[in-house]
Amino acid sequence: MRTITDFRGVEVFVATVETGSLTAAAARLGNAKSHVSTQLGRLEDDLGTRLLNRTTRRLSLTEAGATFYERARAILADLEEAERSVTVLNEEPRGTLRLGAPMSFGVRFLGDIVADFMARHAAVRVEMDLTDRRVDVIEERLDVVVRIGDLPDSTLIARRLCDTRMLLVASPEYLDRRGRPDEPADLREHDALVYEYAASPDRWDFEGPGGGVSIEVAGRLHANNGEVLVSAARAGLGIARLPDFLCADAVRRGSLEALCRDWGDARIGIWAVYPPTRFPSPKVRAFVDHLADALRVRPPGSLADERSP
Repeated sequence: MRTITDFRGVEVFVATVETGSLTAAAARLGNAKSHVSTQLGRLEDDLGTRLLNRTTRRLSLTEAGATFYERARAILADLEEAERSVTVLNEEPRGTLRLGAPMSFGVRFLGDIVADFMARHAAVRVEMDLTDRRVDVIEERLDVVVRIGDLPDSTLIARRLCDTRMLLVASPEYLDRRGRPDEPADLREHDALVYEYAASPDRWDFEGPGGGVSIEVAGRLHANNGEVLVSAARAGLGIARLPDFLCADAVRRGSLEALCRDWGDARIGIWAVYPPTRFPSPKVRAFVDHLADALRVRPPGSLADERSP
């Protein structure tokens, strides 16, 4: 049974295939071209087969080389992950953390949380992007994104931070004028204040004593920000369906009423999501842990404490 005597030859081989030439592989690895050629020769001798066809103009993989390349590339990736798994344990969080979050949630909660995190980790710089638009974590090169609601199937890693509840709310003045709905079907007779970035803005789904029901709603105001809808509901423009951390204070003060509580208190998750890797960087791992600890069970100011979970 043949044995590879110097594993550096495997790294040289993979670099040569990926760069397309011995010169480019030598530049990537910081070695002389002659050293790269020698390493490749030793590897082929160890394996007892030619991996590359060499001419003065180009390199090409042999059949054995193509088979070996796929396995070698995977082995090198595993080695990098194994090394990373050890080194990240001892690394301090540092560098730029690019953080995304919904606008209203970020304004209400993330300022203090991020400030405390930065006070603890002086080598971390934070760039925060607050938007209610659903961002592409990979395409926009974000390190961590806070998302609210159900998560679609994805390769992203997700950690549930806490829960919030979706409430139906309207002002007492609106309800005195238009009547108070007793069940979701009654919403068809009301003006809905519609959140445009919901998965199905004009359809509100409920689970309650009678099972699940989906109601088509309509109204004159559509908006892509929850704070706008809170203000519109307080002004008597209609009924909104919002996370309780946005409207709980108004409900407590009496400027909004919570409706259909047996149907309307859908519980949804608040998540931290980040790109897939078996070993997140120290800055990502530290921030997600910090965020989870800060939120614990639910966002501050929610109504969840006032009702059974």
